[in-house]
Amino acid sequence: MMPFTLSKDPYNLIITGVGGQGNVLASRIIGEMLLQAGYSVTIAETFGASQRGGSVMSHVRISEKSYFSPQIPKGTADFILALEPTEAIRVLRDYGNPSVLVISNTRPIHPIGVISGEQSYPSIEDMKTWIGQLSMQAWFIDATEKAMDLGNPMLGNIIAVGALSGTGVLPIDKKIFINVLSRNISTERLDQNIAAYDIGQGMIKSNILYNQKPKEKSLA
Repeated sequence: MMPFTLSKDPYNLIITGVGGQGNVLASRIIGEMLLQAGYSVTIAETFGASQRGGSVMSHVRISEKSYFSPQIPKGTADFILALEPTEAIRVLRDYGNPSVLVISNTRPIHPIGVISGEQSYPSIEDMKTWIGQLSMQAWFIDATEKAMDLGNPMLGNIIAVGALSGTGVLPIDKKIFINVLSRNISTERLDQNIAAYDIGQGMIKSNILYNQKPKEKSLA
């Protein structure tokens, strides 16, 4: 299959969030979609102190030629897909570079230190600014809110998968998405997942909540 040419080989994708957001499921869906498209894919997952509420990060390495070691070297991420905004910043700190692309959900999940009042949580506007400064391009999507509109906040990860597809940087299209999910879930749940995928893709294609680093002003 492979009519699509990767912009870099291997292409390094990091999917990040906190436990309970469906980070691992999103990485496995994307990995299977890429395998169906004919690419070599390796996935490595890391978990924080606790599976639910702790940091979760999946490294997905994609190649047209060969399998690579699953761990992405620091500073070499090509794309970061973040289900929680502070996790985007955390990953950018270690794996970012001037050419990295980012999709970040805007809905925060407050750690226990913030809930107890011992720590503060930055505003979403500040986080958008920081993420924009640390990346070449960043898209911000209201994945959780849109998932709640569908009646299931857990669909935020599928909306994020659809958003990634909408950027066109990887060969993951709707037909392959349906093929992957139809093997594992009921028709009723499949319809809802397709709706979530379409919402995410539409957010990017219509440039909703799109952010790009401003161009430097000329001194002339």
